[in-house]
Amino acid sequence: MSDSRQPYADCWLHIGAGSFHRAHQAWYLDQLEKHGQTPWELALANIRADMAPLLDKLAAQHGEYTLETISPAGEHRYEVIRAIRTILPWEADLASLIAKGAQAGTRVISFTVTEGGYYLDQHLQLDTANADLAADLNGGLNTIYGAIAAILRARSAAGDAPVTLLNCDNLRHNGERFRSGLQQFLSLRGETTLLAWVEKHTSSPNTMVDRITPRPTPEVVARVEAATGRHDPCAIMAEPFIQWVVEDNFIGGRPALEAVGVEMVASVLPYEEAKIRILNASHSCIAWAGTLIGLGYIHESTAVDSIRELAWRYVTHDVIPCLSPSPLDLAAYRDTVLDRFSNPYILDSNQRVAADGFSKVPGFIAPTLQQSVAAGRQPVDTAVLPALFLRFLQRWQAQSLPYDYQDGIMDASACRRMLAADDVAGAYAADPMLWGELAGTDTLRALLDAALTRVDDWYKLAEVPQH
Repeated sequence: MSDSRQPYADCWLHIGAGSFHRAHQAWYLDQLEKHGQTPWELALANIRADMAPLLDKLAAQHGEYTLETISPAGEHRYEVIRAIRTILPWEADLASLIAKGAQAGTRVISFTVTEGGYYLDQHLQLDTANADLAADLNGGLNTIYGAIAAILRARSAAGDAPVTLLNCDNLRHNGERFRSGLQQFLSLRGETTLLAWVEKHTSSPNTMVDRITPRPTPEVVARVEAATGRHDPCAIMAEPFIQWVVEDNFIGGRPALEAVGVEMVASVLPYEEAKIRILNASHSCIAWAGTLIGLGYIHESTAVDSIRELAWRYVTHDVIPCLSPSPLDLAAYRDTVLDRFSNPYILDSNQRVAADGFSKVPGFIAPTLQQSVAAGRQPVDTAVLPALFLRFLQRWQAQSLPYDYQDGIMDASACRRMLAADDVAGAYAADPMLWGELAGTDTLRALLDAALTRVDDWYKLAEVPQH
Protein backbone atom coordinates (compact mmCIF):
# COMPACT_ATOMS: atom_id res chain seq x y z
CA MET A 1 0.00 0.00 0.00
CA SER A 2 1.46 3.37 -0.98
CA ASP A 3 0.45 6.87 0.11
CA SER A 4 -0.44 10.02 -1.80
CA ARG A 5 2.83 11.86 -1.31
CA GLN A 6 5.02 12.84 -4.24
CA PRO A 7 6.31 9.76 -6.10
CA TYR A 8 10.03 9.42 -6.66
CA ALA A 9 11.87 7.86 -9.56
CA ASP A 10 14.43 6.12 -7.38
CA CYS A 11 13.43 3.42 -4.92
CA TRP A 12 15.21 1.76 -2.02
CA LEU A 13 13.56 -1.55 -1.12
CA HIS A 14 14.18 -3.00 2.33
CA ILE A 15 13.40 -6.56 3.40
CA GLY A 16 12.97 -6.97 7.16
CA ALA A 17 10.37 -4.92 9.01
CA GLY A 18 11.94 -5.16 12.45
CA SER A 19 12.64 -2.22 14.73
CA PHE A 20 16.32 -1.95 13.85
CA HIS A 21 15.72 -1.01 10.24
CA ARG A 22 13.16 1.60 11.26
CA ALA A 23 15.55 3.12 13.81
CA HIS A 24 18.60 2.94 11.55
CA GLN A 25 18.46 2.80 7.73
CA ALA A 26 15.00 4.40 7.58
CA TRP A 27 16.18 7.17 9.90
CA TYR A 28 19.08 8.01 7.60
CA LEU A 29 16.87 8.01 4.52
CA ASP A 30 14.41 10.23 6.37
CA GLN A 31 17.21 12.71 6.97
CA LEU A 32 17.74 13.22 3.23
CA GLU A 33 14.64 15.33 2.77
CA LYS A 34 15.14 17.09 6.11
CA HIS A 35 18.65 18.12 4.98
CA GLY A 36 17.57 19.33 1.57
CA GLN A 37 18.82 16.28 -0.33
CA THR A 38 16.86 14.49 -3.03
CA PRO A 39 14.77 11.91 -1.17
CA TRP A 40 14.20 8.35 -2.35
CA GLU A 41 11.12 6.22 -2.05
CA LEU A 42 11.66 3.67 0.70
CA ALA A 43 9.58 0.51 0.30
CA LEU A 44 9.30 -1.94 3.20
CA ALA A 45 8.55 -5.66 3.04
CA ASN A 46 9.02 -8.86 5.02
CA ILE A 47 9.70 -12.41 3.88
CA ARG A 48 7.77 -14.11 6.67
CA ALA A 49 4.27 -13.67 8.01
CA ASP A 50 5.29 -12.72 11.56
CA MET A 51 5.48 -9.01 10.69
CA ALA A 52 2.21 -8.89 8.75
CA PRO A 53 0.28 -7.18 11.60
CA LEU A 54 2.96 -4.50 11.88
CA LEU A 55 2.96 -3.93 8.13
CA ASP A 56 -0.82 -3.48 8.26
CA LYS A 57 -0.51 -0.92 11.06
CA LEU A 58 2.21 0.97 9.22
CA ALA A 59 0.14 0.97 6.04
CA ALA A 60 -2.77 2.52 7.96
CA GLN A 61 -0.37 5.33 8.97
CA HIS A 62 1.04 5.73 5.44
CA GLY A 63 4.37 4.41 6.69
CA GLU A 64 4.81 7.08 9.36
CA TYR A 65 5.84 6.27 12.92
CA THR A 66 7.45 7.91 15.93
CA LEU A 67 11.01 7.27 17.04
CA GLU A 68 11.78 7.92 20.70
CA THR A 69 15.39 8.31 21.78
CA ILE A 70 16.51 8.48 25.40
CA SER A 71 20.02 9.52 26.40
CA PRO A 72 21.87 8.10 29.43
CA ALA A 73 21.06 11.40 31.16
CA GLY A 74 17.34 10.83 30.60
CA GLU A 75 16.75 13.30 27.74
CA HIS A 76 13.73 12.15 25.73
CA ARG A 77 13.36 13.17 22.09
CA TYR A 78 10.54 12.36 19.68
CA GLU A 79 10.78 12.39 15.90
CA VAL A 80 8.27 11.36 13.24
CA ILE A 81 9.93 9.25 10.54
CA ARG A 82 8.30 9.64 7.13
CA ALA A 83 10.83 7.95 4.85
CA ILE A 84 8.77 4.80 4.23
CA ARG A 85 6.62 5.63 1.22
CA THR A 86 5.41 2.15 0.33
CA ILE A 87 4.33 -0.76 2.51
CA LEU A 88 4.28 -4.07 0.68
CA PRO A 89 1.77 -6.46 2.29
CA TRP A 90 3.01 -9.90 3.21
CA GLU A 91 1.89 -12.63 0.80
CA ALA A 92 2.85 -16.28 0.77
CA ASP A 93 4.11 -15.99 -2.81
CA LEU A 94 5.83 -12.64 -2.09
CA ALA A 95 4.21 -11.32 -5.27
CA SER A 96 4.26 -7.64 -4.31
CA LEU A 97 7.83 -7.84 -3.02
CA ILE A 98 9.05 -9.56 -6.18
CA ALA A 99 7.24 -7.08 -8.43
CA LYS A 100 8.71 -4.10 -6.59
CA GLY A 101 12.21 -5.55 -6.60
CA ALA A 102 11.95 -6.24 -10.35
CA GLN A 103 11.26 -2.61 -11.24
CA ALA A 104 14.17 -0.82 -12.89
CA GLY A 105 13.66 2.17 -10.58
CA THR A 106 14.45 0.00 -7.53
CA ARG A 107 18.18 0.66 -7.35
CA VAL A 108 19.00 -0.68 -3.87
CA ILE A 109 17.62 -3.76 -2.13
CA SER A 110 18.73 -3.94 1.50
CA PHE A 111 17.88 -6.49 4.17
CA THR A 112 18.06 -7.29 7.88
CA VAL A 113 17.39 -10.97 8.60
CA THR A 114 19.71 -11.49 11.66
CA GLU A 115 23.09 -13.22 11.73
CA GLY A 116 21.59 -16.71 11.57
CA GLY A 117 19.57 -15.89 8.45
CA TYR A 118 22.49 -16.59 6.10
CA TYR A 119 22.91 -20.31 6.92
CA LEU A 120 26.70 -20.35 6.49
CA ASP A 121 28.89 -22.93 8.22
CA GLN A 122 32.45 -22.45 9.49
CA HIS A 123 33.74 -22.85 5.94
CA LEU A 124 31.28 -20.21 4.68
CA GLN A 125 29.35 -22.89 2.84
CA LEU A 126 25.56 -23.01 2.85
CA ASP A 127 24.09 -25.31 5.49
CA THR A 128 21.90 -27.27 3.11
CA ALA A 129 20.64 -29.44 5.97
CA ASN A 130 18.66 -26.49 7.32
CA ALA A 131 14.98 -27.13 6.64
CA ASP A 132 14.15 -23.62 5.43
CA LEU A 133 17.14 -23.45 3.12
CA ALA A 134 16.48 -26.96 1.80
CA ALA A 135 12.90 -25.94 1.03
CA ASP A 136 14.11 -22.87 -0.85
CA LEU A 137 16.53 -24.94 -2.91
CA ASN A 138 13.38 -26.71 -4.08
CA GLY A 139 11.57 -23.51 -4.98
CA GLY A 140 10.51 -22.12 -1.61
CA LEU A 141 10.52 -18.51 -0.43
CA ASN A 142 11.49 -18.87 3.23
CA THR A 143 14.98 -17.34 3.24
CA ILE A 144 16.72 -14.23 1.96
CA TYR A 145 18.28 -16.36 -0.79
CA GLY A 146 14.95 -17.68 -2.02
CA ALA A 147 13.39 -14.21 -1.97
CA ILE A 148 16.32 -12.41 -3.63
CA ALA A 149 16.63 -15.13 -6.27
CA ALA A 150 12.95 -14.72 -7.15
CA ILE A 151 13.34 -10.93 -7.34
CA LEU A 152 16.43 -11.11 -9.54
CA ARG A 153 14.88 -13.74 -11.78
CA ALA A 154 11.98 -11.38 -12.45
CA ARG A 155 14.34 -8.42 -12.76
CA SER A 156 16.57 -10.14 -15.30
CA ALA A 157 13.52 -11.09 -17.36
CA ALA A 158 12.53 -7.40 -17.44
CA GLY A 159 15.92 -6.11 -18.59
CA ASP A 160 19.42 -5.36 -17.39
CA ALA A 161 18.86 -2.62 -14.81
CA PRO A 162 21.65 -2.94 -12.22
CA VAL A 163 20.83 -3.18 -8.51
CA THR A 164 22.82 -3.05 -5.27
CA LEU A 165 22.16 -5.81 -2.74
CA LEU A 166 22.95 -4.29 0.66
CA ASN A 167 23.38 -6.47 3.73
CA CYS A 168 22.63 -4.55 6.96
CA ASP A 169 23.17 -7.37 9.49
CA ASN A 170 25.94 -7.87 12.05
CA LEU A 171 27.91 -10.31 9.96
CA ARG A 172 31.63 -9.99 9.28
CA HIS A 173 32.25 -9.09 5.60
CA ASN A 174 28.47 -9.11 5.35
CA GLY A 175 28.21 -8.10 1.70
CA GLU A 176 30.78 -10.64 0.56
CA ARG A 177 29.31 -13.44 2.64
CA PHE A 178 25.77 -12.81 1.45
CA ARG A 179 26.99 -12.69 -2.15
CA SER A 180 28.90 -15.96 -1.74
CA GLY A 181 25.82 -17.57 -0.21
CA LEU A 182 23.63 -16.33 -3.06
CA GLN A 183 26.07 -17.61 -5.66
CA GLN A 184 26.17 -21.02 -3.99
CA PHE A 185 22.37 -21.03 -3.77
CA LEU A 186 21.94 -20.33 -7.48
CA SER A 187 24.60 -22.90 -8.38
CA LEU A 188 22.92 -25.58 -6.28
CA ARG A 189 19.66 -24.83 -8.08
CA GLY A 190 21.38 -25.05 -11.45
CA GLU A 191 20.44 -21.47 -12.33
CA THR A 192 23.61 -20.73 -14.27
CA THR A 193 22.02 -18.09 -16.51
CA LEU A 194 20.70 -16.12 -13.55
CA LEU A 195 24.02 -16.52 -11.75
CA ALA A 196 25.84 -14.96 -14.70
CA TRP A 197 23.31 -12.09 -14.72
CA VAL A 198 23.80 -11.51 -10.98
CA GLU A 199 27.57 -11.36 -11.32
CA LYS A 200 27.30 -8.72 -14.05
CA HIS A 201 24.39 -6.57 -12.88
CA THR A 202 24.58 -6.52 -9.06
CA SER A 203 27.00 -5.40 -6.34
CA SER A 204 27.08 -6.29 -2.65
CA PRO A 205 28.91 -3.68 -0.54
CA ASN A 206 30.08 -4.50 2.96
CA THR A 207 28.54 -2.43 5.74
CA MET A 208 28.76 -1.84 9.48
CA VAL A 209 25.60 -0.81 11.30
CA ASP A 210 25.17 0.30 14.90
CA ARG A 211 22.31 1.49 17.06
CA ILE A 212 20.92 -0.26 20.11
CA THR A 213 17.22 -0.78 19.41
CA PRO A 214 15.21 -2.82 21.92
CA ARG A 215 12.04 -4.63 20.98
CA PRO A 216 9.17 -2.12 21.27
CA THR A 217 6.84 -2.38 24.25
CA PRO A 218 3.43 -0.94 25.16
CA GLU A 219 5.27 1.48 27.45
CA VAL A 220 6.91 3.11 24.43
CA VAL A 221 3.51 3.68 22.83
CA ALA A 222 2.22 5.17 26.09
CA ARG A 223 5.20 7.52 26.48
CA VAL A 224 4.89 8.69 22.88
CA GLU A 225 1.20 9.43 23.36
CA ALA A 226 1.84 11.29 26.62
CA ALA A 227 4.64 13.37 25.10
CA THR A 228 3.18 14.10 21.65
CA GLY A 229 -0.56 13.55 21.95
CA ARG A 230 -0.39 10.96 19.14
CA HIS A 231 -1.42 7.36 19.61
CA ASP A 232 1.13 5.48 17.53
CA PRO A 233 1.00 1.67 17.74
CA CYS A 234 4.11 1.55 15.51
CA ALA A 235 6.28 3.69 17.80
CA ILE A 236 9.79 2.46 18.52
CA MET A 237 12.65 3.59 20.73
CA ALA A 238 16.43 3.57 20.47
CA GLU A 239 19.53 5.07 21.96
CA PRO A 240 20.72 8.43 20.54
CA PHE A 241 23.99 6.91 19.24
CA ILE A 242 23.88 5.87 15.58
CA GLN A 243 26.55 4.86 13.07
CA TRP A 244 26.57 3.47 9.55
CA VAL A 245 29.77 2.72 7.64
CA VAL A 246 29.31 1.60 4.02
CA GLU A 247 31.69 0.45 1.31
CA ASP A 248 31.06 2.82 -1.59
CA ASN A 249 30.28 0.19 -4.20
CA PHE A 250 26.76 0.91 -5.46
CA ILE A 251 26.25 -0.35 -9.00
CA GLY A 252 22.93 1.32 -9.79
CA GLY A 253 23.21 4.70 -8.08
CA ARG A 254 22.55 5.72 -4.49
CA PRO A 255 21.23 8.59 -2.39
CA ALA A 256 23.64 11.20 -0.99
CA LEU A 257 24.17 9.17 2.16
CA GLU A 258 27.35 11.00 3.13
CA ALA A 259 25.31 14.23 3.41
CA VAL A 260 23.34 12.76 6.32
CA GLY A 261 26.20 11.27 8.31
CA VAL A 262 26.81 7.90 6.70
CA GLU A 263 30.54 7.13 6.47
CA MET A 264 31.23 6.10 2.87
CA VAL A 265 34.58 4.32 2.81
CA ALA A 266 36.79 2.16 0.61
CA SER A 267 36.91 -0.60 3.27
CA VAL A 268 34.73 -1.17 6.32
CA LEU A 269 37.06 -3.83 7.75
CA PRO A 270 38.52 -1.93 10.75
CA TYR A 271 35.10 -0.55 11.66
CA GLU A 272 33.29 -3.87 11.46
CA GLU A 273 35.99 -5.72 13.39
CA ALA A 274 35.83 -3.16 16.20
CA LYS A 275 32.02 -3.26 16.24
CA ILE A 276 31.69 -7.05 16.12
CA ARG A 277 34.45 -7.90 18.58
CA ILE A 278 34.02 -5.02 21.03
CA LEU A 279 30.33 -4.13 20.97
CA ASN A 280 28.59 -7.30 19.82
CA ALA A 281 30.72 -9.80 21.73
CA SER A 282 30.69 -7.70 24.92
CA HIS A 283 26.91 -7.32 24.60
CA SER A 284 26.53 -11.11 24.52
CA CYS A 285 28.95 -11.53 27.44
CA ILE A 286 26.92 -9.14 29.57
CA ALA A 287 23.59 -10.72 28.59
CA TRP A 288 24.71 -14.28 29.37
CA ALA A 289 26.35 -13.27 32.65
CA GLY A 290 23.41 -11.13 33.74
CA THR A 291 20.96 -13.92 32.98
CA LEU A 292 22.99 -16.36 35.06
CA ILE A 293 22.55 -14.20 38.16
CA GLY A 294 18.88 -13.48 37.55
CA LEU A 295 18.95 -10.05 35.91
CA GLY A 296 16.57 -9.10 33.11
CA TYR A 297 18.15 -6.08 31.43
CA ILE A 298 21.47 -5.10 29.91
CA HIS A 299 21.83 -1.92 31.97
CA GLU A 300 21.29 -3.87 35.20
CA SER A 301 23.89 -6.42 34.16
CA THR A 302 26.42 -3.77 33.12
CA ALA A 303 25.96 -2.07 36.51
CA VAL A 304 27.31 -5.19 38.24
CA ASP A 305 30.99 -4.37 38.64
CA SER A 306 32.18 -7.94 38.17
CA ILE A 307 30.22 -8.34 34.92
CA ARG A 308 31.45 -5.02 33.54
CA GLU A 309 34.97 -6.12 34.44
CA LEU A 310 34.59 -9.38 32.48
CA ALA A 311 33.73 -7.38 29.36
CA TRP A 312 36.41 -4.74 30.03
CA ARG A 313 39.15 -7.33 30.50
CA TYR A 314 38.10 -9.23 27.37
CA VAL A 315 38.39 -6.12 25.21
CA THR A 316 41.46 -4.65 26.88
CA HIS A 317 43.61 -7.74 27.17
CA ASP A 318 42.64 -9.64 24.01
CA VAL A 319 40.70 -7.63 21.44
CA ILE A 320 42.77 -4.43 21.43
CA PRO A 321 46.05 -6.34 20.85
CA CYS A 322 44.37 -8.23 17.99
CA LEU A 323 43.01 -5.12 16.28
CA SER A 324 45.98 -2.79 16.78
CA PRO A 325 46.99 -0.71 14.92
CA SER A 326 43.56 0.69 14.06
CA PRO A 327 42.19 3.97 12.70
CA LEU A 328 39.88 3.94 15.73
CA ASP A 329 40.79 4.75 19.32
CA LEU A 330 39.87 1.28 20.53
CA ALA A 331 40.11 2.05 24.25
CA ALA A 332 37.81 5.04 23.83
CA TYR A 333 35.43 2.93 21.74
CA ARG A 334 35.40 0.29 24.50
CA ASP A 335 34.48 2.88 27.12
CA THR A 336 31.79 4.42 24.90
CA VAL A 337 30.25 1.00 24.32
CA LEU A 338 30.11 0.15 28.03
CA ASP A 339 28.58 3.56 28.77
CA ARG A 340 25.93 2.92 26.11
CA PHE A 341 25.14 -0.45 27.68
CA SER A 342 24.68 1.34 31.02
CA ASN A 343 21.82 3.52 29.76
CA PRO A 344 18.99 2.74 32.23
CA TYR A 345 16.30 4.12 29.95
CA ILE A 346 16.82 1.79 27.00
CA LEU A 347 15.54 -1.28 28.87
CA ASP A 348 17.23 -3.60 26.42
CA SER A 349 16.54 -7.14 27.58
CA ASN A 350 19.09 -9.84 28.24
CA GLN A 351 16.74 -12.15 26.37
CA ARG A 352 17.10 -10.18 23.13
CA VAL A 353 20.88 -9.87 23.34
CA ALA A 354 21.49 -13.43 24.55
CA ALA A 355 19.76 -14.90 21.50
CA ASP A 356 21.51 -16.64 18.59
CA GLY A 357 24.58 -17.74 20.52
CA PHE A 358 25.37 -20.44 17.97
CA SER A 359 25.91 -17.67 15.42
CA LYS A 360 27.59 -15.25 17.83
CA VAL A 361 30.26 -17.55 19.25
CA PRO A 362 31.81 -18.34 15.84
CA GLY A 363 31.09 -14.88 14.44
CA PHE A 364 31.92 -12.55 17.32
CA ILE A 365 34.18 -14.48 19.71
CA ALA A 366 36.10 -17.34 18.05
CA PRO A 367 38.13 -15.01 15.76
CA THR A 368 39.79 -13.37 18.78
CA LEU A 369 40.60 -16.79 20.22
CA GLN A 370 42.06 -17.97 16.91
CA GLN A 371 44.06 -14.81 16.26
CA SER A 372 45.44 -14.66 19.79
CA VAL A 373 46.52 -18.30 19.78
CA ALA A 374 48.17 -17.87 16.37
CA ALA A 375 50.13 -14.91 17.76
CA GLY A 376 51.34 -16.94 20.72
CA ARG A 377 49.10 -15.22 23.28
CA GLN A 378 46.81 -16.88 25.81
CA PRO A 379 43.31 -15.33 25.41
CA VAL A 380 42.14 -16.28 28.87
CA ASP A 381 39.70 -13.35 29.08
CA THR A 382 38.11 -14.15 25.73
CA ALA A 383 37.59 -17.78 26.78
CA VAL A 384 35.31 -16.56 29.57
CA LEU A 385 32.67 -15.56 27.01
CA PRO A 386 32.03 -19.03 25.53
CA ALA A 387 32.31 -20.46 29.04
CA LEU A 388 29.44 -18.19 30.07
CA PHE A 389 27.47 -19.37 27.04
CA LEU A 390 28.00 -23.02 27.96
CA ARG A 391 26.72 -22.41 31.49
CA PHE A 392 23.81 -20.50 29.92
CA LEU A 393 23.05 -23.48 27.65
CA GLN A 394 23.09 -25.81 30.62
CA ARG A 395 20.44 -23.63 32.23
CA TRP A 396 18.47 -23.90 29.00
CA GLN A 397 18.83 -27.69 29.07
CA ALA A 398 17.58 -27.73 32.66
CA GLN A 399 14.66 -25.47 31.70
CA SER A 400 15.76 -22.97 34.34
CA LEU A 401 16.26 -19.90 32.16
CA PRO A 402 13.85 -17.08 33.05
CA TYR A 403 12.82 -16.71 29.40
CA ASP A 404 12.58 -18.63 26.12
CA TYR A 405 15.95 -18.83 24.38
CA GLN A 406 15.77 -18.13 20.65
CA ASP A 407 18.46 -19.28 18.23
CA GLY A 408 17.93 -19.28 14.49
CA ILE A 409 20.52 -21.95 13.65
CA MET A 410 20.73 -24.06 16.78
CA ASP A 411 19.96 -27.75 16.26
CA ALA A 412 18.13 -28.27 19.56
CA SER A 413 18.43 -32.07 19.49
CA ALA A 414 22.16 -31.96 18.75
CA CYS A 415 22.64 -29.36 21.47
CA ARG A 416 20.83 -31.50 24.03
CA ARG A 417 23.01 -34.48 23.09
CA MET A 418 26.13 -32.36 23.57
CA LEU A 419 24.94 -31.14 26.95
CA ALA A 420 24.14 -34.73 28.01
CA ALA A 421 27.62 -36.00 27.13
CA ASP A 422 29.82 -37.47 29.85
CA ASP A 423 32.39 -34.81 28.97
CA VAL A 424 30.28 -31.75 28.25
CA ALA A 425 33.18 -29.33 27.93
CA GLY A 426 34.96 -31.72 25.57
CA ALA A 427 31.90 -32.10 23.36
CA TYR A 428 31.42 -28.33 23.34
CA ALA A 429 35.07 -27.71 22.45
CA ALA A 430 34.90 -30.25 19.62
CA ASP A 431 32.11 -28.54 17.67
CA PRO A 432 33.62 -27.28 14.37
CA MET A 433 30.61 -25.06 13.73
CA LEU A 434 31.55 -23.05 16.82
CA TRP A 435 35.34 -23.11 16.74
CA GLY A 436 36.56 -23.73 13.21
CA GLU A 437 40.26 -24.65 13.19
CA LEU A 438 40.47 -24.64 17.00
CA ALA A 439 37.78 -27.32 17.38
CA GLY A 440 39.01 -30.34 19.32
CA THR A 441 42.44 -28.90 20.05
CA ASP A 442 44.18 -29.23 23.39
CA THR A 443 44.70 -25.48 23.37
CA LEU A 444 41.00 -24.70 23.17
CA ARG A 445 40.11 -27.36 25.73
CA ALA A 446 42.62 -25.97 28.23
CA LEU A 447 41.35 -22.43 27.70
CA LEU A 448 37.73 -23.50 28.19
CA ASP A 449 38.47 -25.63 31.27
CA ALA A 450 40.22 -22.71 32.96
CA ALA A 451 37.48 -20.30 31.91
CA LEU A 452 34.72 -22.57 33.22
CA THR A 453 36.44 -22.71 36.59
CA ARG A 454 36.73 -18.92 36.54
CA VAL A 455 33.04 -18.50 35.64
CA ASP A 456 31.97 -20.89 38.38
CA ASP A 457 34.12 -19.05 40.92
CA TRP A 458 32.71 -15.74 39.68
CA TYR A 459 29.16 -16.99 40.04
CA LYS A 460 29.75 -18.01 43.67
CA LEU A 461 30.89 -14.47 44.49
CA ALA A 462 28.69 -12.48 42.09
CA GLU A 463 26.14 -10.01 43.33
CA VAL A 464 23.16 -12.34 42.85
CA PRO A 465 19.91 -10.41 43.39
CA GLN A 466 17.85 -11.41 46.38
CA HIS A 467 14.28 -12.50 45.72
